[in-house]
Amino acid sequence: MFRNGQRIKPVGSGWGGRRQHQLSWPGQVVRAVAAAFCLGAALLAPAALAQPDPDAPQLPAPLPFLAPFPPASGLPGQVQPVAPGTRPAPALPRLQLTPPIAQVFRTEYLSNGFTEVAHTVLTVTPQERQHLRPLAVFVARRVLAARPSLDEVDISVYDQGSYAGFGGPLPVLTASVPRARLDDFLAWGTRRRPYERVWVNPGNLPQFRQADRVLENVPLPSGAPASSLELQARRQGGRVGGLLYRGKDPSLPLAALTFDDAPHPLFEPLLLDLLRRSGTKATFFVIGRNATAYPYFIRDMVQQGHEVANHTYHHVRLPPLPLADAINEMRWTNTVLRQLTGKPVRYFRPPGGEYTPETLQAARALGLTTVFWTDDPGDFQNPGAATLQGRLQSKLRPGGIVLLHDNAPQMLEVLQNFLRVARQQGYHLTTVGGLPK
Repeated sequence: MFRNGQRIKPVGSGWGGRRQHQLSWPGQVVRAVAAAFCLGAALLAPAALAQPDPDAPQLPAPLPFLAPFPPASGLPGQVQPVAPGTRPAPALPRLQLTPPIAQVFRTEYLSNGFTEVAHTVLTVTPQERQHLRPLAVFVARRVLAARPSLDEVDISVYDQGSYAGFGGPLPVLTASVPRARLDDFLAWGTRRRPYERVWVNPGNLPQFRQADRVLENVPLPSGAPASSLELQARRQGGRVGGLLYRGKDPSLPLAALTFDDAPHPLFEPLLLDLLRRSGTKATFFVIGRNATAYPYFIRDMVQQGHEVANHTYHHVRLPPLPLADAINEMRWTNTVLRQLTGKPVRYFRPPGGEYTPETLQAARALGLTTVFWTDDPGDFQNPGAATLQGRLQSKLRPGGIVLLHDNAPQMLEVLQNFLRVARQQGYHLTTVGGLPK
């Protein structure tokens, strides 16, 4: 469920002006600066994903791994489609750098009313990947200087030949640079000290899989009617046989606030800031590949007291997959999140709420409770802020589970008011783990 980018491929290379055979004066200056850094080869890769716990239930072996930068055509997973029924979201404002930087494909920025964040997408050639540090530092300084109201710039650097938007092949490097941490980022750029808000693609990530057009409606079994266990879980609430549709005690004014599809490099810091200001804790159902590329946002969630949960590695519908593939989608994400948080993952939500008895059993074998929802206002369909607010308020109930998406612009518009109204009505919004079960 991500926005797609239109690829406009420049020719030549350079960091200043347009890409062309003859570099402009700014381009020559920047090339000289890059050479002065003398960085040599690309950054060292972090260790590969750890193997699952040997004491875990015996499940089918993982799928084979592929190289991280496939060719630009003919492979799945390079474009993540938008769910059917979705209306176009208003275009986000863009920042134009003067003079332009050739590798900068796009810079978008957004505010939550308190803080303003930009996300800059860069594309680089194999030769330019040898100088990622000075390039990332140069871009961060330029973006923050170009818009003084920015509190943070997040950077995603992609391989030029395979870039296909946020849902395509993962970046080669990402970084989160709050304005207050710019000096620390500059020191990382010259290798004077480490910087923990950077990720470098290690080149050993799972095979790309085509993401699905998933539109949440109601939790839906595939190929068979709901079992007696599922019907019991829906009727009585609480955790029943590894399933959770709502909290167990309807007398308590508690509801769980959940966000799917996290993390996103533009929206995540804005969302976390709003939750922090309101003192609200939430559960984030995380896409494994997103957590892999933006690990510092997962750490931010945990440090702020939020709960992280499993939403598959590639955001795919599980029922059509062979069971071994479905298990890998859950297991890969468990592994990534456990490495980042140091804690076991407790909850899982299947994309679109679609499942089979076999996938529910597989989730239980992995130690996961499968979590559904009672309140889905359709924020990612962009129904309009007033409609979204009305849907949220009308469906809020004790023991309810609210489903939102971390990268829906209209969610940001209405969240602060929804949190205020819920508090006025006596509700305490909490994590899934905070619901009575």
